[in-house]
Amino acid sequence: MSDADGTPDYLELPVGRFLDLVAAGESAPGGGSAAAVSVALAAGLSSMAARLSTQQLTDATALAQRAEGLRERVAPLAQEDATAYGLVLAAQRAGDADDYDGRVRAALLEAADVPLAVAEAGAEVAKVAARLATDGNPNLKGDAICAVLLADAGVRAAATLVEINLSVAGIEDGRLGHARELVEAGASARRSVEGEV
Repeated sequence: MSDADGTPDYLELPVGRFLDLVAAGESAPGGGSAAAVSVALAAGLSSMAARLSTQQLTDATALAQRAEGLRERVAPLAQEDATAYGLVLAAQRAGDADDYDGRVRAALLEAADVPLAVAEAGAEVAKVAARLATDGNPNLKGDAICAVLLADAGVRAAATLVEINLSVAGIEDGRLGHARELVEAGASARRSVEGEV
């Protein structure tokens, strides 16, 4: 399945095909899409670990639902990031258009919002996964720790993209501080499971 410009729906592709697209000589899918997929994988692992932790956690079902909701929220952002970056490229190619700088800047600001949403979801996933790593089914501790690490990496990658997009646009606003707070939240979750190995 493809959208109007022929871009395939990333969530409908086999994993191998998506990886081929990431490695191809095209600018998208790129870092933002990869960060979104990393967070979605972390959410999936968290959902699985929670579903199999009902004997250890009275709120395991709620944790599974939370993780699943986060997965459903972040997975489509892989596609949205590629679309947002495409708008940046289109604005940059319209070099002779009126208000070139304004159009590029607006596209960059919009492109910063997608990875910020990825980082927000990732910080939440990392927190859920850390709880599962410490208190959930001990047989799934490795899966939960893997989820924390994937979520943390996704948060850091996405926050870096937010910072880059805002910097290129020449804007320093509340999104930058928020992205940094999310990085710290992901790092805190990661630190909380470092002694669990």
